Amino acid sequence: MTRDKNLHQAFSDPIFTTIGEIAEKMQTRAFAIGGCVRDALLQRKDTKDIDIVCESSGIALAKAVADQLPNAGKLSVYKNYGTAMMRVGSFELEFVGARKESYKRNSRNPVVESGSLADDQKRRDFTVNALAFALNPSEFGTLIDPFNGLDDLENKILKTPTAAAQTFSDDPLRMLRAVRFASQLDFTIETQTMKSIAIMADRIDILSKERIVDEIHKILLTAKPSTGFLLLDKLGLLQRILPELCALKGVEEVEGQRHKDNFYHTFEVVDNICKTTDNLWLRWAALLHDIGKAPTKKFNQKVGWTFHAHEFVGAKMVYKLFKRLKMPLNQKINSVQKLVFMSSRPIVISQDIVTDAAVRRLVFDAGELIDDLLLLCEADITTKNPRRFEKYHNNFKIVRQKIVDVEERDRIRNFQPPVDGAFIMQAFGVGPCREIGLIKEHIKEAILDGEIPNEFEAAHKMMLQKAHELGLKPLKKTDE
Repeated sequence: MTRDKNLHQAFSDPIFTTIGEIAEKMQTRAFAIGGCVRDALLQRKDTKDIDIVCESSGIALAKAVADQLPNAGKLSVYKNYGTAMMRVGSFELEFVGARKESYKRNSRNPVVESGSLADDQKRRDFTVNALAFALNPSEFGTLIDPFNGLDDLENKILKTPTAAAQTFSDDPLRMLRAVRFASQLDFTIETQTMKSIAIMADRIDILSKERIVDEIHKILLTAKPSTGFLLLDKLGLLQRILPELCALKGVEEVEGQRHKDNFYHTFEVVDNICKTTDNLWLRWAALLHDIGKAPTKKFNQKVGWTFHAHEFVGAKMVYKLFKRLKMPLNQKINSVQKLVFMSSRPIVISQDIVTDAAVRRLVFDAGELIDDLLLLCEADITTKNPRRFEKYHNNFKIVRQKIVDVEERDRIRNFQPPVDGAFIMQAFGVGPCREIGLIKEHIKEAILDGEIPNEFEAAHKMMLQKAHELGLKPLKKTDE
């Protein structure tokens, strides 16, 4: 009863009865299908992205619906795919005709033929995504479930409607979708389905990098991404996508000294940061913050295991990784690189007596990323010792307060010197040259070290002093 109530409530908007009535007049059947039905049954969220399948032309049905609804948005038709999309109120509707598909081994693009609802349900990736909700007046609200998807939904199990090996061979993206759904919905992948994914992991190599990245993004945006990433690893998929993470696996011991397993530590950090932010790129920074440790790991008899310059190496690896995955090399990517490069800086100053100069330099170097950097470093505290855990977090509270105090006083974030290069060149009647750069750097360092305040008068006086040392004379007499 609760199930039926949830479904009818999700599809209670008049738009759905209208679609059913129009389909009836066109002598076809229409159904809501897939994720919208699944999520309605799970009460997971408001169902707004609606897939409509009909047993004729989906484009023809969409056009008829658009003509009858005055509040329908622009209808977008994709003839090559036999689909049409429109927005109606808060709903995004996609119409398609029921179809059956066949695949060639070296492609995930199917050969498509018209088919029945049963054919369409058979081609779906998982039983819980093959559920169909009838919209025609004569059967409105009937749940059509040929593969016992409802039972799998209640048991929180993911399995394929037909043979798993064939399902994943046809479209290898479904293997990544299995992991993503398991992570998003907190479902378990059925044993035979798991085995088939592990056997066919190499099939993801035919996928476009863009489609792979889209699934990785969705896993990263779940409440606990470690679930998805550890599944990817168990199934042999992670090595094919992010080998840099797999290289972090394992603990070595030399002369009784061990280091922590940076592979599992990484996923702890990712889960930690997900408690404080939905920022995808900050989550990427958490995922990649230690990738430089694998190539820099060394054992030193005096100090034990070291990872010297792993932040610098890791930042360079971030660029190569994103380029390999064909991700846009834009400002978002630059922010991930910078966060990885600076990932140890706040930790270092939180363990010592925190000087104003150290805080100024941290804020100057991090700029607008300072808050993200602190979140990353706090997430990086994974010690199981409660006293250490409390101590480290208390130290970060001190650092945060220092940053507030220094920022209010010295305005270092997005720091612009009180006198810039143009002003200096004008004052001395010279063009760009080595001396101008030296003066600018001298003033900047003096402000960051706290020798002078971040104010024009103090910077102007220092400019004159440094210029005099360098043999530059002002064009006119300037009060010192």
